[in-house]
This record gives sequence, C-alpha cells and structure tokens, in this order.
Amino acid sequence: MRTVTSLWRDQHFRRYWSAQSVSEFGDRITELALPLIAVTMLHASPSQVGFLTAAVWLPNLASLFIGTWVEQRADKRPLMITADLARLVVLISLPVAYWLDLLSLAHLYVIAILTGVAKVVFNTAYSAFFVRLVDREHFLEANSKLSASRSISFMAGPAVGGILVQWLTAPVAIVVDAATFAFSAIQLSRTKVEPGVVEQSAEPLLERARAGMRYLLRHPYLKHSLGCSTTINFFNLIAGALLVLFASRDLGLSAGTIGLAFGIGAIGSLVGAVGAAPLSRLLGIGPLIAVGAVVFPGAVAIAALADGPSWVKATLLASAEFVSGFAVMCFDVPNNALQAAVTHEHMRSRVSGAYSTINYGIRPLGAVVGGFLGTWVGVRETLLLSAAGGLLAMLWLVRSPNLRTRTIAGLEPPEVQLLSMSPKPE
Repeated sequence: MRTVTSLWRDQHFRRYWSAQSVSEFGDRITELALPLIAVTMLHASPSQVGFLTAAVWLPNLASLFIGTWVEQRADKRPLMITADLARLVVLISLPVAYWLDLLSLAHLYVIAILTGVAKVVFNTAYSAFFVRLVDREHFLEANSKLSASRSISFMAGPAVGGILVQWLTAPVAIVVDAATFAFSAIQLSRTKVEPGVVEQSAEPLLERARAGMRYLLRHPYLKHSLGCSTTINFFNLIAGALLVLFASRDLGLSAGTIGLAFGIGAIGSLVGAVGAAPLSRLLGIGPLIAVGAVVFPGAVAIAALADGPSWVKATLLASAEFVSGFAVMCFDVPNNALQAAVTHEHMRSRVSGAYSTINYGIRPLGAVVGGFLGTWVGVRETLLLSAAGGLLAMLWLVRSPNLRTRTIAGLEPPEVQLLSMSPKPE
C-alpha cells in the first residue's frame, strides 16, 4: 500500500479520478440521448420508455452473483478495464445501426441491459479496487473528490449533451460517450495498484453469494446502512417518478426553467461533495450521515408546497433541488467511507453486489408505486407522502453503531466467519 501526504500528489489516484470524471460526463450524454432516440426517432410510447428505464436498472438485481464472481479475481483492475471496453463496443453499435437504418427499440433495450451489466461488474470490482488505491486516512478525501466530479457532470453534462444531440443527432452523440470509456480504459491501464489476496474457496458460486448476503445482513454497521439507504431510495424514487410531471403540469413551469432548477440542484451536490469531508470531521461521520438521511428525502417537500407566482414556484423548486443535492452528498460521502472501513477485504465485491441488489433493486418498485399513488391520491400529495416516508430511514440509525461513529480511525471489519456462516444446529 502506497503512503502519500495528499491525493493531489498521488498520480495513480489522479489517473483514476480523471478516468471517472470523463466517463461520468459521457454517461450524462447517453442518459439524455437514449430516451430521445426512443421518443423522437422510434416514436416510443410512455410505457415503452418506462421499459427502457427499467432495462437500465434490471442488471442490478444480479449484482450479488456478479459481485461473488468478481470476488474470486485477485486483480480487479482488468475487470474494470474490460467493463469499460465492453461499454465502448456496445455503445458504438448504436450509431452503426443508425447509419445502416437498422435502429430499433429492441436494440435500445439490449444496449441498456448490456451496459448495465458492465456497470455492475465495474462497480463491484471498484469497491475492492478503491481500498487498494487509497489509504484509509484518505477515504473521505477520495470519496469527496470523486463525488465532486460526478456532481459537476450533472451540472454541465446535460447541457453539453443537449448541444451534441442538436448538432450531431442523438445516435452520433453516443460516440462521444463511447470515447469516454476508451479514455477511462487507457487511464485505468496506467493506474498501478497492488492486487489483493483472494481467499480460495471450493464452494459453488451460489453458496458464496449466500455467504455474502448473510455477511451484509448480519454486519453491525452494514445492515443498518443498507436499511437506511434502501428506505431512502424507495421513497426518493416515488418522488423522482413524478417531479418533472409536477413541475410542468402542476407548477406550470417551462422546460427551460425546470432544467435550470435541476442545474442549481447539481450545484448543491457539488457544494456538498466538497464540504462533506470537513463537515464529517466537525460533526462526526455518524451524525452527518443522519442529517443527510433526514434532509435528503425531506427536501422534496419544499417543491411540493410551492405556490404563488411562477418565479416563486421556480425558486422553491430550485431550492428543493439544491438542498437535496447538498444533503445526498452529506449522506453518501461519509457513508461510503464508513462502509469501506468496516468491510472485510475478502468480502468487498460480494458485499457490494449484495448491497446493490437490494439498494438499487428497490428503485423500479419505488417509481411504480409513485406512479400509482400519483394517479390515486394526486401528484402533490404523493410528493409530500414521499418526503414524510423518507424520514423513516432514520429509524435504521437510531440504535445503530453508525450513528455513534465519529471517525473511521481504528475501525476494523468483523471476521468473515462470525457473520457469513450459517448458525450451527443445536
């Protein structure tokens, strides 16, 4: 493990950081271009666009098994490079199909699923790669820098993507995202990290996956973190499914005004990403996670209560997005650092996969529930229910060690055998 005084001086972290920053910008282009292709070129219905969104998240349901497979590879970097190159090839197939006049909705679904699988492979490998790349004392700083880049991509990415789509057409704009994955793969190939040590096991993949899930669900820190995150995601997606509809129809705001409000929200994310590390040192990691867990889902109530002139409605929507963006970084940055510190080396990819299976797997359900509630009780009322329901996430932290944790210094992960093995029969 390398020891550096600052991540600014660590060339390997800088290479990885640049790789992720560039690919995040590319992701924003595809997130805009893919549904535009479905709607404007293939005349997709609302339900078909919904299926496309579901296809993006579908691979996360296999995260546990993908993470278990990834766990058995000592060097995670080649897997991450392969995942980048796979996304490059899959995305390039879209403009090729466009030029050959073979574009179809089925092709978009396949692209969404395959790039989603590659993303899951990358993310489950990353959890183990990260702790080899960064020393423990720099966990907060590293997460803050990576989160800041992601926040900036949400600020500028959609605008750049919109210009590229307008100038080049949506399918050709996808080439830019494909190029970002090529850049990421090159930078990762130059990022030298010592491989971890794999715990050899003759157990079949299914049994190792079950052991990873047991480890997660019995872990004194991770089980509470999972419950809190999953609750937030469920209620957040209830609101997320309706927020644009509410802003457009109920508040009567133009598309440009809504886009500006979301851009301001991304500024909140950037401020939160930069400020999360010093706030963690000031308040303590656990208390800051708790603050984020309450404020992040509750912020949508600011928008839900908007009324009056258009400029007041727009200001409240922008305020809600800013507060939400700031709060989610106050939750994510310290929470990610805490998870990295308390997860056993031999369980990182499995735990990451199990965590994603539950935490991300709940998102499509939240969106569906939000749609039904919006029809049944009203859109504004559903947003308020979402804000109130999100507060339930705090119950997972009230009696947890997470809330009492002020710093990750001295924290050690529990032994695998104590958590992942089935209880012996009496």
